[in-house]
Amino acid sequence: MDFYGWKPYVPVAARRRKAMREIETRRKKGDAVSPVIIEGRTIAKTFWGKSWCQNLERYSDYANRLPRGRTYVRNGSVVDLRIEPGSIQALVSGSELYEIKLKIAPVGKQRWKSICEDCAGAIDSLVELLQGRFSKGVMERICRQSQGLFPSPAEIKLSCSCPDWAGMCKHVAAVLYGVGARFDHQPELLFRLREVDEKELIVKAGKALPLTKQAPAAGRVLGGEDLSDIFGLDMAQSIGPDGGPAKKKAVATAAKKKSAAKATKKKAAAKATMKKAAGRKSVPVDKRPPRKSPGR
Repeated sequence: MDFYGWKPYVPVAARRRKAMREIETRRKKGDAVSPVIIEGRTIAKTFWGKSWCQNLERYSDYANRLPRGRTYVRNGSVVDLRIEPGSIQALVSGSELYEIKLKIAPVGKQRWKSICEDCAGAIDSLVELLQGRFSKGVMERICRQSQGLFPSPAEIKLSCSCPDWAGMCKHVAAVLYGVGARFDHQPELLFRLREVDEKELIVKAGKALPLTKQAPAAGRVLGGEDLSDIFGLDMAQSIGPDGGPAKKKAVATAAKKKSAAKATKKKAAAKATMKKAAGRKSVPVDKRPPRKSPGR
């Protein structure tokens, strides 16, 4: 430790080995450990995970420390991450094993009511909600800065046991990115964290409000390919007033079935004809006495 209380720098490979040893040690003791494992360079791939990370990056309060946090979470330094209603607890491997505790304010009742009303009728099922399969209008409403589902810096209280005096240290930043990665696999945890019930977005689907699932104006909703590029999702294809691809597919299927039925009927008729012909008996040839030759 130097004059200012900082500990010697630990290389990335050494931190990764240290993190793995800590995980194994805790598991051998019977502790439930939930590390953040990132495959490749991309931290989050789904709508919920990417939106969480993008929400962090839109605030200048966090700009200076987020790059180091990305490095830490990618190299496996987040040894354990637990997301509970209103709180996040984690262990991050650095020069030592640091404990991080974050408090997240719940979504206000009026704000949540507004979100549910604005999204009423636009989300068909809980599966679509958790997969992020909905219109651009719903996405924009959920991600609206300071008025959506994702917290602002004022709604997050940061705490880390490391000696860094800054509230947003690299260990906290790594944990926040780890939360985004966790939402890729368990998006329902976002609703637990913000202390709201995601089913209320489905329950209120009977009201016809601004973001209901009516035919959208051209250019107002992103296409499937664009959404896949932005959010890494297989987005549901919109169905227009004429029934769209689903109806065309049904018509084609019915036509195929009708054609197959006709072919089967013809085949059966031909088979019956062949069977009848095979069973038909041939007419016997008359047996006549041999003709006598005239006498001489």
